[in-house]
Parts: sequence; C-alpha cells; structure tokens
Amino acid sequence: MSAWRSGWNHAALIGLIGVVVNIINFNWFELITSFALLLLAMPFVRVSMMVHSANDRLDELEKNLKTSK
Repeated sequence: MSAWRSGWNHAALIGLIGVVVNIINFNWFELITSFALLLLAMPFVRVSMMVHSANDRLDELEKNLKTSK
C-alpha cells in the first residue's frame, strides 16, 4: 500500500477517534473539526478499498488462468 493511501486511512481513523473523544468530553468545536476530517478522508478510504478489492479479484483470475493451462 502506498504511503499516500495509508495517510488517508490514518486521517479517517484519527477523525473517528476524535469524534468519539470529543463527544465524551463535550468539546463541540473540536468535535466539528474531527467530524470534518472524517468526512474529508472517508471517500479516499472507500476508493482505496475498492482498488484493493479489484486487485484481489484480478489476482484470483490470473491464478485461475494459470492453473487451467
């Protein structure tokens, strides 16, 4: 996994943790910031998961082609 995609995954995780912590601490301004970070990072996480899923499918197809010969 490239560092760029990994960075977005970390941003989403940090945003999610920030949301939980700031709800517990009733820190509303920081909650908004954490929620914005989470919303910003989630589409990139979704795309990276779709790419990994497609790569897994291609690997399976290549494996099936090699074993059928």
